[in-house]
Amino acid sequence: MQSELIHKSPNTWYQLTTVGGTAQIILTGNYTLVALRDSLDSLTDELARQAENQDIHWDLTHIQQLDTAGTAILWQVWKGQRPKHLQLRPEHEKMFVRLEHVPTPQANTRYRDLAWPVTFLGRLALLLWSNILGLVMLIGQLLLDVCYLIRHPALIPWREISANLYRTGAQALGITALVGFLIGIVLSYLSSKQLQIFGADIFIINILGISIIRELGPMLAAILVAGRSGSSMTAQLGVMRVTQELDALTVMGISHSQRLVLPKVLGLGIAMPLLVLWTSAIALIGGMVAAELQLGLSHHFFLQSLPDAVPIANLWLGLGKGIVCGMVIALIACHFGLKIKPNTESLGEGTTTSVVTSITMVIIIDAIFAVMFSDVGIS
Repeated sequence: MQSELIHKSPNTWYQLTTVGGTAQIILTGNYTLVALRDSLDSLTDELARQAENQDIHWDLTHIQQLDTAGTAILWQVWKGQRPKHLQLRPEHEKMFVRLEHVPTPQANTRYRDLAWPVTFLGRLALLLWSNILGLVMLIGQLLLDVCYLIRHPALIPWREISANLYRTGAQALGITALVGFLIGIVLSYLSSKQLQIFGADIFIINILGISIIRELGPMLAAILVAGRSGSSMTAQLGVMRVTQELDALTVMGISHSQRLVLPKVLGLGIAMPLLVLWTSAIALIGGMVAAELQLGLSHHFFLQSLPDAVPIANLWLGLGKGIVCGMVIALIACHFGLKIKPNTESLGEGTTTSVVTSITMVIIIDAIFAVMFSDVGIS
């Protein structure tokens, strides 16, 4: 028998033994991050050189301490698989079993695969279909809940609806008023500059009335609500998923859609047309102030001419947009909130996706309304 003791550090070494032509490596000492700090590179190189012999026997039963750093080093030396002949302590066995179940990173073949654009588009199509199917199922469940609550009016969650109406409506009055007022001033100031060139100052009322009541008011309110209230709804449901509150409600037999989703949809559906009316009114006030300062049009004349310049159908069209956009924003927010997985990373991704999708849908809805009602309210 031949034996060679190779000392690596005060606490770590390995012994190379040859018995009957069979090579054996006996690891002794502490294979921890602290113990290997001074001899990490040299020890790794020497063990890797010894590991090239596939028939060598590894004996790790004499190791006093072994942490994840030492385990990772040995796993790297063995090139991600156990050697044929290995002796381990039972407490060390679990650490290597865990490494065996770690998935091997796959090489990025996206740019080498000529079909990757088709694959990418296919995944997007499947993801879109999955979200559409989830939204349709959620809408169907809400319709069933509405029918159930109509038959049992005592179970209608009035308090939850009122709370959502307050959070999404009353608490959003400040930011919508500020943005609406500033947009009205900017639009009036820029329009007046152009109208003065042609001597058509009086038409500032038509421009402000049609653009704000029909388009900008509903759009501004919807986008602000999507970023403010939509993200809040998604985050609320996501946190309930992370803290297992949704699971607790399921165990208690309480419907998620009836107690969480329906009050949000109804609350935002009621609050949005009121916010649209509020935002449009404040934007018109801002435009009226700028028109009086820039063109000299008095606010009395502005208010008297506004009903004649803007047909009432534009107001109803804007309020209709508000109702549809509010309910769609709430549905999308709740859909992505319920899809969040119980981890913080999924919470951030779900909230971001919810806001982006809501704003996109608001623009699509506005475009659909513009095409369908292009001849309504235009004198």
